[in-house]
Amino acid sequence: MSKGWCLLSDYEVVYIFHPALEDERVAEKIERFHGMLTGERGGEITAVDHWGKRPLAYEIADQTTGHYTVAHFSAPAEALPEFERLLKLDDEVLRYLVVVNEGDLQTTPVPPAPKRDEESEDDGEDE
Repeated sequence: MSKGWCLLSDYEVVYIFHPALEDERVAEKIERFHGMLTGERGGEITAVDHWGKRPLAYEIADQTTGHYTVAHFSAPAEALPEFERLLKLDDEVLRYLVVVNEGDLQTTPVPPAPKRDEESEDDGEDE
């Protein structure tokens, strides 16, 4: 629960972890990061959605894929600097983004990126 003097705000964080990490290791890291927001800080994790390994929009640190996870949480604003400092220091976090949450977490799976089909240059129909 929050302390009487701490105002909790709702946030969303997107993590992109190094693709070489096993799912169990990703879960351990997320648990550690979320521990910074809960407990003594009075925050609460309200939703977590693991998207799994996905292609990156652009190459990051010579990687073309990453483990994506999105989480919603409530925490005092004072907890964010230390939380983000830990994320920055972790070499296995390729990217992260923390924003103010403006809606519920949608847990529907993200469709895979479309594959380029070079064989279907012409389907035989003329327009």
